[in-house]
Amino acid sequence: MRVLIVTAVGAEADSVTAGLTPLPDPVTPEPRTLPGGYPLHRRDLPGLAADVLVGGVGPAAAAAATATALALADYSLVVSAGIGGGFAPAAPPGSLVVADAVVAADLGAETPDGFVPVDALGFGRSVHLPPAELAARAAEATGALLAPVLTVSTVTGTAARAAELAARHPLAGAEAMEGFGVAEAAAAHGLPVLEVRAVSNPVGPRDRDAWRIGDALAALADGFQALGPVLVHWGEHHERQS
Repeated sequence: MRVLIVTAVGAEADSVTAGLTPLPDPVTPEPRTLPGGYPLHRRDLPGLAADVLVGGVGPAAAAAATATALALADYSLVVSAGIGGGFAPAAPPGSLVVADAVVAADLGAETPDGFVPVDALGFGRSVHLPPAELAARAAEATGALLAPVLTVSTVTGTAARAAELAARHPLAGAEAMEGFGVAEAAAAHGLPVLEVRAVSNPVGPRDRDAWRIGDALAALADGFQALGPVLVHWGEHHERQS
């Protein structure tokens, strides 16, 4: 199976590729650059060819990068991966969240009665659902929380905003900035999507000094080491069903 894994920045891609690198570490190939300047790292494991793409920050950049890669090669699955904020207490820093729903949390309209998502306005959609069995197996293998992951264009930085999001999405496990963009591009190509987030900070007041980015990146690497066999198994099942 060939899978496209989309990250926002190089440090996230490095963690994903580290998790997917068999030991002892073979010679690491240099990334190639796709049109648009997107770095693409390749990892080949038994039964799994993984392309790890650095697509940029935010849903628009992620969608553009993902669409570029999908136009150039055939894939069976697209994964959005990286670090993000976790909703306390369910997803503390250093933990993992696997999405059972990829939600565009701020795509819509503000009204006197509150926020209205874009699909309720009669335009498009605001949720993508990963394959349920794959998401459940991924969460079990990695020890992750299985919960909705919110995509936002503006990272939450206040207690009031965190409370608003939690009230509208009480089951949410994490927020990040790229998942819905990746999912939109995958859906346009008829492909399933998965999202995996390692938590670097609580969703709420912005305090960069308290962020545990190193721990989150390490958790991301460990998560993808455990996720590799799950992707292989899912790919084999997917091919038999095709």
